Amino acid sequence: MADVRVRFAPSPTGPLHIGGARSALFNYLFAKKQGGRFILRIEDTDRDRSEKEFEKMIIESFAWLGIPPDEGPIEGGDFGPYRQSERIDSYKTLLKSLIEQRKIFFCPHVKDEQTDNKFQVHWCEFRDGGGESAESILRFKTPKDRVMIFHDLVKGEISTKTSAIGDFSVAKNIEAPLYNFANVVDDYAMQITHVLRGEDHIANTPKQMLLQEALGYSNPLYGHLPLILGPDRSKLSKRHGPTALLEYKARGYLPEALCNYLALLGWNPGTDQELLSLDELAAAFSLDKVQKSGAIFDITKLDWMNGEYIRRLPSTELAGLLMPHIKEAGFSVGEYSREKLMSIIELEQPRLKRLAEIGERVDFYFKRPAAPMELLRWKTMTDAKILASLDKSVDVLSGFSMDSVTKNNIEDSFLKAASEFSPDRGALLWPLRAALSGKRASPGPFEIIAILGRDESLARLNAAREIAAGKRKDN
Repeated sequence: MADVRVRFAPSPTGPLHIGGARSALFNYLFAKKQGGRFILRIEDTDRDRSEKEFEKMIIESFAWLGIPPDEGPIEGGDFGPYRQSERIDSYKTLLKSLIEQRKIFFCPHVKDEQTDNKFQVHWCEFRDGGGESAESILRFKTPKDRVMIFHDLVKGEISTKTSAIGDFSVAKNIEAPLYNFANVVDDYAMQITHVLRGEDHIANTPKQMLLQEALGYSNPLYGHLPLILGPDRSKLSKRHGPTALLEYKARGYLPEALCNYLALLGWNPGTDQELLSLDELAAAFSLDKVQKSGAIFDITKLDWMNGEYIRRLPSTELAGLLMPHIKEAGFSVGEYSREKLMSIIELEQPRLKRLAEIGERVDFYFKRPAAPMELLRWKTMTDAKILASLDKSVDVLSGFSMDSVTKNNIEDSFLKAASEFSPDRGALLWPLRAALSGKRASPGPFEIIAILGRDESLARLNAAREIAAGKRKDN
């Protein structure tokens, strides 16, 4: 086999979609497994919709995911330029040649392929000439009564009758090639050996094969990947959740976790192992393990996997990743020493699913909460019992000096007090933790006290006592 060369060719008309990222990842893994080259090509011939900002976002997405192209607009290479807008002259030359050979023709029926958003087969009466005008587009003169057959590397043999294709458009005009034409020309010029893309491109393949035949090009090998579906088995869209790759970065997903998860959407390594590094994925990757049916995007599974990757991080590295999210939440971290901040992060590390959750999880360290009575209540405790519980916690904590408040020092005292206060230790420990954190779910009260310190912890307990005392008086 010739040296493997694959490409990912997005249009910069919007942010990189999560489905596109999965296709790019599969191309990257295949290239690495085969010792080949992974190329990024920007298909920006749609001048009205293409934007440099979206191209920048696509390139940023690749860098963040950790799958840099071997060749591309930034990296360069021997087969550039890697933007279609910089290759217009080569398209013009080939379009003129096909016009002269009467393989493509001018057609005035600009909108006949689209009626009510449904594809219409168009056989043009001007396919032998006479359709040229200022508004005419260029169409391929499709041979009738042929069957186009190719072996799909994922789905097996696929055949399409040309009667279902018709005379399809290839350019808006001589200087504005459309997707199928520019795609074929660039794949050949860049010596692409394998085209791996979403199965929504299957209908384009016979058209591209007809163009390759007309231009005297060989066919690359094609493999069409299953679509990513929402939980309702419809194509993944914004109604299912975020679809742009960089939204996942903003929400606090780690690139390693997202790559791992996307790789397992429609492919499996043939083992029970679920957590695999990029190198492990590349070593195990093969097209024969890509499934034929659509893959369900399960955000709960992604959250679990991201949490596993978060727990694997050294705490110092995690701190660097979390600090921007903590500051973005508006908290002033200056009041805490680095040691205290690291203690907060180490406490939350086992519980985090996404980096961006950190703000809502640690807010109580930076601003004093107001715990309502119903949060302070353990099971069926009366208001009087809640107040008594808080009084007991104040008494226990007041017995420690500021310097002696550590988790180990106070835990035994509080557990002993809890057993004395009630057969159910939660009667003391639940109101204590709720008063300190203002949350139903948080780290344990002893860990929180060790970070807040004695005085701040007492202030919070007394604030909760005032609420409980006022409620009791009202009753």
